[in-house]
Amino acid sequence: MLKTKTSLLFGTPIEQRTPGQEIPLNAINSTHFTNGNQGLLFITALFDDAMGLGYLPIDRPTKVKPVGITGIKHRGKGELNNCLSVRKDEYLLEYNIDGCSWLYEGIFNQKSLQMHLGKVITGKGDISNGVLESVSYEKKSDRYILSFSTATTPTQIYTVEGKKKKIVVVHTREQVLGIPDSHLSEGEDAAFTSYDGLRISARLYLPAKDTEIQPPYPLVYYIHGGPQSQERPDFAWFSMPLIQYLTMNGFAVFVPNVRGSSGYGLSYIKLVDHDWGGNDRLDHVHAMQILKKDPRIDVSRSAVVGRSYGGYMTLTMASRHPELWSAAVDMFGPYDLLTFSDRIPETWKPYFQIALGDPIKDREFLIERSPKTYIDQIQCPLLVIQGKNDPRVIEQESRDLVTHLREIGKEVDYLMFENEGHDVLKYENRVTCYNSITEFFKKHLTK
Repeated sequence: MLKTKTSLLFGTPIEQRTPGQEIPLNAINSTHFTNGNQGLLFITALFDDAMGLGYLPIDRPTKVKPVGITGIKHRGKGELNNCLSVRKDEYLLEYNIDGCSWLYEGIFNQKSLQMHLGKVITGKGDISNGVLESVSYEKKSDRYILSFSTATTPTQIYTVEGKKKKIVVVHTREQVLGIPDSHLSEGEDAAFTSYDGLRISARLYLPAKDTEIQPPYPLVYYIHGGPQSQERPDFAWFSMPLIQYLTMNGFAVFVPNVRGSSGYGLSYIKLVDHDWGGNDRLDHVHAMQILKKDPRIDVSRSAVVGRSYGGYMTLTMASRHPELWSAAVDMFGPYDLLTFSDRIPETWKPYFQIALGDPIKDREFLIERSPKTYIDQIQCPLLVIQGKNDPRVIEQESRDLVTHLREIGKEVDYLMFENEGHDVLKYENRVTCYNSITEFFKKHLTK
């Protein structure tokens, strides 16, 4: 058996680091040998917080070199999140811009270390305003095969072909239970500047124009989980069918990606570390002030809803800013950050001590940021949704909340699914879940 020898090209192993030594986050991924195996081309955060390209020459692997990118046609904020090798010096670069996927063909010049982007595969034209689920290149037919979802369409299979890649063929005809596209909401960009000048990406979904429902619409304020996650116009994701169902029932749905969300660079995503319910909460409060200025929305009839971390923030917003809401729906959200920290899986605890806080050292901070501390101030009716088998936010967490609110005479409904975990996945349960949320909002928000 031949023995192979490996050598380190880049980085400092943990055992070789000195105490206090700072190692820049490199976020290296999507690595490819370049034409002729002269070097490695990859995505990295070393030169751009929102990711860019780096190059490591094999013969002199002492330092990663930046790769310039030209020909970008998109606007907005986001990240470079994928680089795929097609052939020789040809690559595909995928960007996530304000939640929407942009896919480019690119040519890499290894001498000048420049990537020039040419043809837009997704982001303009027939395949746009949605999320690229996957893409591959078929060499024999010289075509791209991809799956793509939007706010109004389930995932469809496309091929992009022809010498100039101008021919788009749709191979599936998935529909939303036969509902006409004209009844669904595509959503619109609703990015705003927060209280401290930070740009916040967001989308606003309004009832379709061809319905009989007229503005101003009652508002549903939807907060995603994570917190280091992102809400995108993707019908394949849990929230989009719910958002569409709400718009069909006459609600405007506002979906922000406040600080701490993924998809906007490393600095942005880390803004929520050890600050749950801090500046992220103030982003939501500021957004409500901006929404007041939109004549299409009646913010005097507003509800807040979220799942997981979004459930935590729902409880935080409903209890700390009760004047804003007429109803609230918490889906498996942490209620007491101390009990939540104690009840999460053991393998999660080291991470949450960093991202949330140490239950011992940061005890007072966790109490101050817990919805439990303010929950007596809640004024609006609350619906709590929970999975019996949830290993992350266990059922006892939600039951403690419901028990306390009922003891002090607050209006609270409890919907607990015996056969769900930290989500609502089974079809029949989703039907119950979506209907329960929508009917709850219709009861408390409609005139």
